[in-house]
This record gives sequence, C-alpha cells and structure tokens, in this order.
Amino acid sequence: MAGGTDLIPKIKSRKIKAPSYVIDIKNLPGLDVIQYDDMNGLTIGALATARDIEKSPLIQQKYSLLFEAAASMASVQVRNRGTLAGNICNAVPSADTAPALLDLEARLKLVSSRGFRIVDINNFFTGPNQTAVADDEILTEIHLPVPPTGCRGRYLKLSPRASMDLAVVGVAVLAVTDSILFKDIRIALGAVAPVPLRAKQAEGLIRGQKISPELIMAAAETAAKEAQPIDDHRASAEYRRDMVRALTARALKQVCAMN
Repeated sequence: MAGGTDLIPKIKSRKIKAPSYVIDIKNLPGLDVIQYDDMNGLTIGALATARDIEKSPLIQQKYSLLFEAAASMASVQVRNRGTLAGNICNAVPSADTAPALLDLEARLKLVSSRGFRIVDINNFFTGPNQTAVADDEILTEIHLPVPPTGCRGRYLKLSPRASMDLAVVGVAVLAVTDSILFKDIRIALGAVAPVPLRAKQAEGLIRGQKISPELIMAAAETAAKEAQPIDDHRASAEYRRDMVRALTARALKQVCAMN
C-alpha cells in the first residue's frame, strides 16, 4: 500500500476481505522521485502523489496532459495521499490518469526478488481491476519518453460532480498540429471499455490529414464506435458513446485552437 485511498475504503465497506497483512511502502526511500532529462524523459516514482504531479512546474510545462489528468482526480485531500502508481495499479476502467499515460506512451518498471522488467502501458491493463503485475512484483517507476516537439494535450472528463466522482467518460488527446495538418495524433478513452484504450482507428483517420470541422467530427464518430461501453448505475452505454463523440470532438478542436 502506498496511499491507500482505494484499499482502505474497500476494506471498511467490506467490498474486499480484509487481508491478514498490509505492507505500507510509504516510507521506502527513493520512490517519490520526479525527475527529467532530455535523453530519457520523465521518471515518476511509485510514491509520487497526484498532488505532486499537479504541483510540478516541470510536468505542467512538458507533460500538460498528465497535469490535467492528475488535477482532475477526486479532491485535494485525496490527491495529497493517493499516488499516480496506485491510480493505475487499481486498474479501474475510469482511472483518470490512464488515458493520459496511454497517449504519453508510458513504460512501467516492475520489480521483484527475481529482478525487474519493463512493461508497456498498452500491455499493463488486462481487465477490470486486473494488471500485468505478478503477485511478487511491485510497480516502482513510471517512465515517460520525451514528448513530441510541439505537442499539445487535453484531458476532458465527464462526471456527475466534476472531479469529485469517477469519470463516466474520460478522453485524452495529444496532438502535433500546424495551421493546416494533424501531423500526429493520439486519442485515449477511459471508462468506456473493460480497460482504458487507444482509439487507433480514429487516430489513423486524421493523422497527416488537413484540419477541418468535418474531419474532426468524423474522428469523433469513429472513436465513439471504438468504445465498448456498458450500462451501469452511472450511465447507459448509449449515453457514454454519445459523450465519447462529444468530448473527442471538443478536445480535438481545443488542441487545434492552441496554435
């Protein structure tokens, strides 16, 4: 346990059986690092909180998409305790930072007594509340490569009470544009499939193409078709698909307007 903002409420509400032991790693040295260099990019330790991410001038400047996602999580009190690593290790489909980390092509360092391995974030989520982390491994670092030159990002979240609730839909867009073209594009979706996912078909539709309202709406429609939402107590599948379409279009328009 690092922050415990997911684990402790689940134990108290009896959503999970109380474990015989809980190992608190909060005071392990060296795991709260946030450091960057122009060769290797950004390293975020497993104990770096969402609030650490939110307050970092480095992340605000170079990884604004991750900043927006972290700042949208829950309340300030929760962000002061909850970690970025915990947000993705909990592996709920609605995790706010997961779409941003997908767009930023994160790689995750998993450590055990056998050594360590690096897992691409695309292979990390294996199902709702399930990850590639083995029983004897812990996630110690999140690595983000140097972002593409000139990229701009937006994370848009729909939830009943703004950031205080889990996302009903989350859309992260990272784009490299000029006044004419989508030179590069990444679109990731949260809360609309068993795991957070990249909308690859929507990306392929607009990458290298001339920016236009029609193209943006076509990409948003394609992203909505790629979503795999379900009906639950928070929203219907149809509503979620409509919101993927709306938020994707809005995010694409906003990154283009940043030129």
